[in-house]
Amino acid sequence: MVRKPKILFEVKVAAVKDYLNGEKSVTKISDELSVNPSTVAMWIRLYNARGEAGLLTKRKNTSYPKELKIEAVEEYLAGNGSLRDISLKYGLCSKRQLQNWIIKYNSHEEIKSSGSGGNQIMTKGRVTTLDERITIVEYCIENNKNYTVTGRKYEVSYQQVRNWVLKFEELGVDGLIDCRGKRKSKDQLSEIEKLKTEMKLLEAKNKRLEMENELLKKLEETEGWRY
Repeated sequence: MVRKPKILFEVKVAAVKDYLNGEKSVTKISDELSVNPSTVAMWIRLYNARGEAGLLTKRKNTSYPKELKIEAVEEYLAGNGSLRDISLKYGLCSKRQLQNWIIKYNSHEEIKSSGSGGNQIMTKGRVTTLDERITIVEYCIENNKNYTVTGRKYEVSYQQVRNWVLKFEELGVDGLIDCRGKRKSKDQLSEIEKLKTEMKLLEAKNKRLEMENELLKKLEETEGWRY
């Protein structure tokens, strides 16, 4: 959607420079331009972070490459700035946008490039045994559903790992049994073995959920959702 600029770019630049040169206060500028003081303050922050380019009006919804998203998230997690600082540096519309990326990053949900469908890092799939699938799902769940890392570690595809985790969550261990073909599957477990395996995988899932909840609490305690 096209955004209609309310204040011309040149006017914003002049206003910010007037403030930085000590010629006008935020209140005086906001009165003259009939805008909220917080808007003027935002112009100043954008200018300080990105120069005049930060004051350009975006004509369409911005697309962000996957690499930029990861770079912004890792910079925040490294303690190189607050949500606001990092958002301004990378030209994001709000802190919430960065916060959503952080949540995806920490839960190891695949981060994609905006507007292009994204690019997932894939490893070629292969045939696996039931024991392998159980081990892979357990590792993936314990590591916050990091499908990419799990796929690389066990030399299977991102999609295979994701499908196995989803099948386990829907059907339990039965979802990991390959029933294709007419011959009797060798992937069989006794009821006791099945229960033990399901308990082990559920414990890993609960651990992941606890970690996600802790992350959300931490973000909510330290930062606001919006500017």
